[in-house]
Amino acid sequence: MAKRSAGLLVYRSSADGGVEVLIAHPGGPFWARKDDGAWSIPKGEQPEGEDPWDTARREFAEELGLPPPHGERADLGEVRQAGGKVVTVFAVRGDLDVTDARSNTFEVEWPPRSGQRREFPEVDRVGWFSVAQARIKLLAGQRPVLDRLVDFLGAKP
Repeated sequence: MAKRSAGLLVYRSSADGGVEVLIAHPGGPFWARKDDGAWSIPKGEQPEGEDPWDTARREFAEELGLPPPHGERADLGEVRQAGGKVVTVFAVRGDLDVTDARSNTFEVEWPPRSGQRREFPEVDRVGWFSVAQARIKLLAGQRPVLDRLVDFLGAKP
């Protein structure tokens, strides 16, 4: 059975009448030099039996250190990432100031086979991007939710 995650895609109106989305760059040494195609919707593993909406909101708070915005949620469905993980994605309108975003951390042996353990943030950067920019930045498996969001909003990308 595939691993499951749930995520929250926060969106806002941009100055030009389009839509911007809030996405996150994964922390740690593996992602340090990767940019385009490496960003993600703030998300995390969904424990067995937990409601995906609860998972999405909890993981958003853990990965950004900010409370998720309140508001009407849009169910953007599921996507399957390249590794097989199934991600349930929700969207909520919100205009968050991410200046003070701070992620939780994880520990990994680094450098590999060194016996040394180092701590890294799960997310090292967050940012607002137009839908067109997000299509370039996001992991390929998550890009379909951008079209679903635009369809939901009836907005121009």
